[in-house]
Amino acid sequence: MISAKEALERLRAGNRRFVTGASHGDAQANTARRRELATSQAPFAIILGCSDSRVPAEIVFDQGLGDLFVIRVAGNIVAPSQIGSVEFAAERFGTRLVVVLGHSNCGAILATLEELGRRSEEQSRHLRSIVDRVRPSVESLLVTGLRHDPAALVREAVRANIRMSVNQLRHSSALLEQLIQHDGLRVVGAEYSLETGEVEFLDADAI
Repeated sequence: MISAKEALERLRAGNRRFVTGASHGDAQANTARRRELATSQAPFAIILGCSDSRVPAEIVFDQGLGDLFVIRVAGNIVAPSQIGSVEFAAERFGTRLVVVLGHSNCGAILATLEELGRRSEEQSRHLRSIVDRVRPSVESLLVTGLRHDPAALVREAVRANIRMSVNQLRHSSALLEQLIQHDGLRVVGAEYSLETGEVEFLDADAI
C-alpha cells in the first residue's frame, strides 16, 4: 500500500513533468500495461476534480492507466454519489490519498457568484443543484471587501469551495472518518492554474 505522503510526492513530481513539458505521455498506456490492468487495479490517489475540459487529472499529474481513481463533476462538489465513489476506492483498493482538485476561473464558481448577485429564474433545476452546493462556501465572501474586486473574489471563492469539499469528505462519512483516524487516509485540497499548468496543494502540511 502506498502512503498518502508518497502518493502526494508522485503527484507533485508528475505535475512538474507536465509543466516543464517532460511528460511520459503514451509510455504509460502501452499494451503490456493494459493487459496488466485487465483484471485488477491499485490506484495510488483518488482525485475529485472539476469536469472542466482543461483539467484532466491524468494529464495534469502525468499519470498513466490505473494510477488514479478520478471522479469528475462540475465545481468539484461533494454529493452522496461522490462520497460513495471515494469510499469505494479507499476501501476496495486501499488508496490513502484523496485530492479535491479545483482550478482557476472555475465556471461553476462564476455561475454561483452570478446567481447570488442576480437570481436567474431561467437556470435549470439540475444546474441549480450544483450552484446550491457551491453557494455556502462563497456567500460569506460577498460581505467582505472582495465584492469590489471581482478577480480577487473569484480566486478566493475557488479556494473556499475547494476547502468546503475537503471538509465535507473528511466529516460526512463515517467510513472515511474511520480511515482517516486509524488507517492513514488523508484528504487535501489543490488548485490547478489554467494559466501556468501548476498545481498548488493548499493543505499538504496535514500529511
